[in-house]
Amino acid sequence: MRMRILYINPNATEAMTVSIVSAARAAAPQDDILGWTNHAGPPVIQGPEDGAAAVEGTLALLPRARAEGADVIVIACFDDTGLTQLRAAAHCPVIGIGQAAMSIATLHANPFAVVTTLAVSVPVIAGNVADYGYDHACAGVFASGLAVLEVEAGGAGVEKQLARTIARAADAGARSVILGCAGMAHLKAALSAETGVQLIDGVAASAHCAKAFS
Repeated sequence: MRMRILYINPNATEAMTVSIVSAARAAAPQDDILGWTNHAGPPVIQGPEDGAAAVEGTLALLPRARAEGADVIVIACFDDTGLTQLRAAAHCPVIGIGQAAMSIATLHANPFAVVTTLAVSVPVIAGNVADYGYDHACAGVFASGLAVLEVEAGGAGVEKQLARTIARAADAGARSVILGCAGMAHLKAALSAETGVQLIDGVAASAHCAKAFS
């Protein structure tokens, strides 16, 4: 069954929405993938304050999502910004790319680790790991020291820094490493080739999870 899967980017950076949609379409080419940007949100989400500032604008997109017949809504921020609120208010299932990635990781092999952007994002992600019941399966959340927009821009320096952080996570015992930012999705192939580590991208993971609702 062909599904209409809506990716909502809680931050206001349109370029990130474009790259997220590209990654989702590659993962689920048989489905209708939509991508919307919360233009009322902060430019990026880095830490709890940015996340809180993005929730209202993200919720405001729900009536349009219903009108356009979304079968599943995906929150396209690894912090799963507003997940509880959107699930309570939406007309359809809501998936967070963070929870989707962790769910897939636990099916693959334990323990997993998460590689994220700045240190300010670590407590939010670690809190989600605990809330989802995956503390026992997580080897840690590792900050790369790269800002979200640096990751989105990519480049050799960014890839090398992420590869070093992935290697650090693997050295800590992780058998798979989750790319803990939607902006890392387009770097997965290069990072996988560079590191040889089993990598999990939340954008693709959420596309596959969405099919469970078909």
